[in-house]
Amino acid sequence: MIRRLSILLSCLLMAACASTPPTPPAPPVDVAALTRDVTAAETAFAQTMADRDFAAFGALIAEDAIFVNGRNPLRGKAAILADWKRFFDGPAPFSWKPETVVVLDDGSLAQTKGPVFDPAGKPILEFRSTWRREPDGRWLIIFDDGACRCADKSAAD
Repeated sequence: MIRRLSILLSCLLMAACASTPPTPPAPPVDVAALTRDVTAAETAFAQTMADRDFAAFGALIAEDAIFVNGRNPLRGKAAILADWKRFFDGPAPFSWKPETVVVLDDGSLAQTKGPVFDPAGKPILEFRSTWRREPDGRWLIIFDDGACRCADKSAAD
C-alpha cells in the first residue's frame, strides 16, 4: 500500500513539474542606455530648481522617498514637499549637476552624485541621490542626501 502511494505521489509530482512552463529569462538590460536615462532624469530634476518649477520637482520624487537632512530625515513625498517648498520661493538658493551616475546591472536602482553650488556658482556641498525605476519605466528619487564637499575630497576622487 505504501509503495503504491509512493509511486502515485511520484507520478503526480512528475506530472506537475512537466506541466509547469519554465520561467523565461529576463530580457537583457542596457545599462548604458539606463545610465543616460538617469543622467537625463537628474539633470531635469536640477532644472526644476533653476526654472522654479515646484510641480515638476515633486513629480520626480517617489511617494516613499526619504530626504536626509541631518538627524531628522524627511520621510515621504508630502513631508519632503512641505519642507522644500521654501527653496522655490524667490531666487534659487542653490543648483546642482550630476557628475557620477551608476545603475545596477538589473536596471532597478541608480545612484547619482555631484556638486551643489551656491548662487554665485561656488561648490558648497555634494549631493547623492538614489533613483528607482518604476514599472512604467520612469525614474523617481527614493533617497537624497548632501554632504560636505571637503577640499581634500577632490584629490581622492
